[in-house]
Amino acid sequence: MKRFDINVLGELNCDLILYGLPPVLEPEREHLANDFAMTLGSSSAIFAHNISLLGSRVGFTSCIGGDPLGKFCVERLSESGVDVSGVKCLPSKNTGVTVILPFAKKRQILTYPGTTFDLQYAHLDLDYLRSAAHFHLSSFFLLRALRPTLPELFFQMKQAGLTTSLDTNDDPENLWADDVKTVLKSVDVFLPNEQEACKLAGTGDLDNALDVLSRLVPIVVIKCGAQGAFAKRGKDRFHAASLSVQPVDTVGAGDSFNAGFLHKFIRGAGLQNCLEYGNVSAALSTSRAGGTEAFRDRQHRETFLQRRGQRSDVNTP
Repeated sequence: MKRFDINVLGELNCDLILYGLPPVLEPEREHLANDFAMTLGSSSAIFAHNISLLGSRVGFTSCIGGDPLGKFCVERLSESGVDVSGVKCLPSKNTGVTVILPFAKKRQILTYPGTTFDLQYAHLDLDYLRSAAHFHLSSFFLLRALRPTLPELFFQMKQAGLTTSLDTNDDPENLWADDVKTVLKSVDVFLPNEQEACKLAGTGDLDNALDVLSRLVPIVVIKCGAQGAFAKRGKDRFHAASLSVQPVDTVGAGDSFNAGFLHKFIRGAGLQNCLEYGNVSAALSTSRAGGTEAFRDRQHRETFLQRRGQRSDVNTP
């Protein structure tokens, strides 16, 4: 029996979200928001937090600075049931922070990486990482110090018998270098959104992206927002429609989809079931501000899932 269902490796920071801003931000003007939220941020942490509250046993590896923001992030993860013994504190460094400015159709995302750039191979406990059935990594391009060692790390996880998954998220430099494809040789499930999939596949067409990427990894899952989610395994293709909900906030919806999908995947569910649970988890995320708040409220979480014919596998708060 493995200690964890899933071990997560990636960045750890908080999100500062300003709501109700005017549609155009003019230079040298003071613009007022009508609401504000500080929540657990970063793709890796949102994913780990939410899959834990769906009922998976989760270990988490990252690093933080010796500041109040780092402490806030670790406490939020711990409250969700995530084991944070893999999180290293770098006392002289600052924890990263993302400022999100949501507008009607798009959002501006401003990130100070902080200790995200400092996470390196020497910080990893390989025995800890191997103590799970599944290994997941998010934000490939932000992990600058760790990135050169990721092909070998994924290979080691596969050699140890773990299944693996990757969500690269966006490449801030827009280069989409070939080292991603080297990592994909040891990835079982690849979970990009449509834009990321097309960038990596070198195409502007979703169908072509599915075909190209499915030749690199056994299972490709592409998140397409309102169009739902698509997957391909070998010659078989799958689609699950998105839920009809009025979102409060779409921050973290993709990470929450990953949480739902992989929660079912590591339990042996079929791909169609995984896609559908992923979509429900993404919709749940959008029902509250921030990427984790809807999951933190146990009654809200369970009621939302039950009304859509689903449930979590945990009785934690």
